[in-house]
This record gives sequence, C-alpha cells and structure tokens, in this order.
Amino acid sequence: MGANQEDFERLVIEVIQKHASLAGERELIRRPSRNGRFVSITVHVRVESQAQLDGLYRELSAHERVLMML
Repeated sequence: MGANQEDFERLVIEVIQKHASLAGERELIRRPSRNGRFVSITVHVRVESQAQLDGLYRELSAHERVLMML
C-alpha cells in the first residue's frame, strides 16, 4: 500500500521484476482507498527460491513510498 500517485504501480512492478516475474497480466489488482488517497496493489509473482522472495520483500518493505506490506 502506498500513496495513490500515478507512478506507484510502476515502481512496485519495477522492484518486483528485479527479483521475480509477474505471474501474468491479470495478476495485478489495484484498489484505491475509500477517499482515494492511498492505493493497494496485489501482485501474484513467480519465484524459484525463498531467497528471491526474501529479497523482494526486503526491497519493497524498505522503500520509502511503500507504507504497508502484507
């Protein structure tokens, strides 16, 4: 989850592609918050190892624009 800015989705995808691949075009779901200030992005990825997943999680959760990860 992050601020609803037009480049937030692209930022998330760029970080993901450093570590893994998207499972498919429809595997990205974008949901704005009720007031439109924030956006939640759900992404299905393909990983081959726990190390890939850990690296992806570390980079996204440390990014200043990512407010929350589940």
